[in-house]
Amino acid sequence: MSEIAPDPLPDPRTDLDRNMLEHAASPYLLQHKDNPVHWQLWGPATLAAAQAANKPILLSVGYAACHWCHVMAHESFENPAIAALMNRLFVNIKVDREERPDIDAIYMNALHLLGEQGGWPLTMFLTPDGAPFWGGTYFPPESRYGRPGFPDVLQKVFEAWHDKPEAVNKNKTMLLRALRESARPQNAESIVIDAGILDQVAEQLHGHVDPEHGGIGGAPKFPQSGLFDLLWAAYLRSGNAGYRHAVLNTAAQMAQGGIYDHLAGGFARYSTDAEWLAPHFEKMLYDNAQLLEHFALLDADADSHLLRQRIYETVDWLRAEMLQPGGGFAAALDADSEGEEGKFYVWQAAEIEAALRKAGFTAAEIAAFRAAYDVTDHGNWEEKTILRRSLAPQFGDAAQEAMLARARAALKAVRDTRIRPGLDDKILTDWNGLIIAALAKLARQYKQPDWLALAEHAYGFIVTAMARDGDRLGHSWRDGKLVFPGLLEDYANMARAALALHEATGKAAYLDNAIDWVKRLDADYADRVHGGYFQTARDAETLVARLRNCTDNAVPAGNGTLVGVFARLWYLTGDADWRDRTESQIAAFSGEAARNFFPMAAFLNGCDFYAHAVQVAIIGQRGQPDTEAMIDAAYAMSLPHRVLQVVPPDAALPPSHPAHGKTQLGKTQQNNSATAYVCVGMSCGLPASDAAGLTAQLRATRRV
Repeated sequence: MSEIAPDPLPDPRTDLDRNMLEHAASPYLLQHKDNPVHWQLWGPATLAAAQAANKPILLSVGYAACHWCHVMAHESFENPAIAALMNRLFVNIKVDREERPDIDAIYMNALHLLGEQGGWPLTMFLTPDGAPFWGGTYFPPESRYGRPGFPDVLQKVFEAWHDKPEAVNKNKTMLLRALRESARPQNAESIVIDAGILDQVAEQLHGHVDPEHGGIGGAPKFPQSGLFDLLWAAYLRSGNAGYRHAVLNTAAQMAQGGIYDHLAGGFARYSTDAEWLAPHFEKMLYDNAQLLEHFALLDADADSHLLRQRIYETVDWLRAEMLQPGGGFAAALDADSEGEEGKFYVWQAAEIEAALRKAGFTAAEIAAFRAAYDVTDHGNWEEKTILRRSLAPQFGDAAQEAMLARARAALKAVRDTRIRPGLDDKILTDWNGLIIAALAKLARQYKQPDWLALAEHAYGFIVTAMARDGDRLGHSWRDGKLVFPGLLEDYANMARAALALHEATGKAAYLDNAIDWVKRLDADYADRVHGGYFQTARDAETLVARLRNCTDNAVPAGNGTLVGVFARLWYLTGDADWRDRTESQIAAFSGEAARNFFPMAAFLNGCDFYAHAVQVAIIGQRGQPDTEAMIDAAYAMSLPHRVLQVVPPDAALPPSHPAHGKTQLGKTQQNNSATAYVCVGMSCGLPASDAAGLTAQLRATRRV
């Protein structure tokens, strides 16, 4: 991968005797440009320089919103003595994991192979040609937390490199073999992912849900939207009330917990405790995109004022703080400000009292706010208060809620005067694909055309500023610089977003884009031996391994997302090739899902969709009230596996569509008004001539 700029810019040079990060586009790398460490940019020239100098490489991988990355930078990378040791012993390379997830994935996998849990900052030691031989994560400047001091680590690793080449080479050989082996199927025997398998997965998953606070297991807790989507679909299919409670309780606990920003909207990355109180305070675009879509799916069934409020607040936050000029969405907000994690977000009780008194609130109103949001004199986290409503989650009457809303606005006005956390304003194709798809669906569900405009503008930015040669996508854009070529997840998420926009708007260009991007994947990313797709393009920079997997990380795995993309293309176009492609993609990874389903939610959700799609065909003209009422009804129902087609009366559905015969021979509409057909498998219900009839048929496709 490389950076392409629209105007001639000086190429980043490799100079091992000084810090070269001034040439970077990434905000994370620019945070380190003044370090006394002689940081280099990743690239063939840097590796060649390391080989020429015969020096091992210290690779440090992090991201701008990472709290412990900031800690290690302050403690070690800004320390002149430690920096001098790093410069003397190693070629030091700094990488933004969000800008180069391909590099991060390789070396994080290598760390796991060494038996370490992983995390960021990632600290890996490489041979001069880039092969890993040892590593860790955060190291303190001196021994503490049960971890060795970083200077001792540097010295001992270098001594091993210099004095024990056989041991280093043994580690290197073992890691490279394992990394390359991981690209091959881990369980060659494919299985059929049917309702029985999905029900077994749901039952096992339900057993891991915290019955009190929701979420998977104990601390730390992540939102895990994909897994809870899977459990929700199992509830709709089975009627199991326990599944429903587990999903809705998890969503409510997050929505009322400290992981949610009750003043501005948006969710933090994860909770450090079991009750969703204390997050690591960074806000990531990908989490919020997936949570928006998940909450909307639940709200369509539960009619939840809480979830609906969180959806509207989070979209408002995205528009206010994450939307960038040109239409794309920024990657993340930092956890730290003024060198302290969470300082922007937390309060002292006295600060809250003073701010609300100044804003004219009575003593009784202040007491009510304190009770609602767990504000105590001694705080609920490190002698400070993280606002949360999970201890008093029930909404009050309209007057009470209006007062609390005014109080939140008053506190937000005070908070807005504080020094803000840094914004990582690079635009990532895969993460934007997630938010585009979410906004497209939510815009129709909640009848918010401005949300659809946000989705279309972001999409337009990606396909203009971040594409080359027509259908080739880049991965990351900032300040006119594009990291190119893109990765598997960029194409998969943008194809999914294109299909969501196609269903929401009816515009054929979106469908065409999705097909073109899959064709590009076929040309440049396909594994023609084992099936599925590699993460990187065939003409991308050669790394020590070319990864291929179906394991979700921060974002859903591209190979998993493509199951749903291929299946949707089959249902929308009727082209049997897409059906065959869906089944081949499932076969390529189903054996791995049988071995361990937890990291494969995107794949399993795609399998569930393919097996249980609910096809909704509306015969009518978009823009006409009767047709639009039908479309609204289709989006209003909680149907995770809905496929929507709106066909004018003078057109026809694909011949393979189960309602095809019903739309021929002048039988397209009932009483010359919009008419809908609901089909599951090859069976369709009677034509519905109004929104109420369509709603009844859609509900009949569910157990509940």
